[in-house]
Amino acid sequence: MAEAINDLVANLVFIFERLTWLSLVDLLLVAAVFFAILSLLRDTQAIVLLRGVLFVIVLVGILATLEVLPAFSWLVAATLPALVLAIPVIFAPEIRRALERLGRAGSILPSDRRNSTPDAIDAIVNATSRLSARSHGALIVIQRRDNLDEHIQSGVPMDAKVTTELILQIFYPNTPLHDGAIVISGPMIKEASCVLPLSSSGVLTRSPERQFGLRHRAALGISEVSDAISVVVSEETGSISVVHDGRMIRRLDADRLENVLRAFFRPRRSTGILSSVEAWFSKQKQDRAG
Repeated sequence: MAEAINDLVANLVFIFERLTWLSLVDLLLVAAVFFAILSLLRDTQAIVLLRGVLFVIVLVGILATLEVLPAFSWLVAATLPALVLAIPVIFAPEIRRALERLGRAGSILPSDRRNSTPDAIDAIVNATSRLSARSHGALIVIQRRDNLDEHIQSGVPMDAKVTTELILQIFYPNTPLHDGAIVISGPMIKEASCVLPLSSSGVLTRSPERQFGLRHRAALGISEVSDAISVVVSEETGSISVVHDGRMIRRLDADRLENVLRAFFRPRRSTGILSSVEAWFSKQKQDRAG
């Protein structure tokens, strides 16, 4: 035992003696890559699968190093390339979701941001609070930059102005449109009774409470494939939740709901490398007009 400890200390000293600033930067970059991957996979079923894969890899690696198992070592060496190629297939949905999030976060070009008008937000808040008081289930999806046409083809076209009375009528129990979601773009309700993709993450399955149903799963699902904001009213408890980017804010009252929605749809000034260019073109336009 003492000899093994001495060897371990000697190896650690050998490593630290040859550690340079460039080596530290190298290690930090590798750690940053693993941290980013784990952050993107957080709160998904993939993280559970990843634990299992890592356990199997470690176990197989230990067994493959034993000289008394030559046949098993040959089998591992022969099948390892196939296992490496199978990883993208196993994690395909998570990889796609991560790339979509990266694409939305890394955009430097200005986009046509769909801002809900103050009147639309007021109507949503008023209708949601009244639906909550009556325990009428509802799912309201508010479109932002990402186009949702792919996900609303199953709905009923509305093209109607957002009003409190219309939202209450749509989600009144046993009416033809009360099942599914409504999609709001700007001041208009584009579609009603939309069937949305369900979430594949494990956020709801790990919750100690059981009032989450298809509406909450659908709200999480659309937030995982787009930057839309979803407002959910639980039919069992009347609880109000807001979902964005795979995260859920629960137990909101009318005031907090209004603050959250206005924070999401508050107009933002351009930032980054294009802000000065936009300012220059604006100044030139004003000079010509003057």
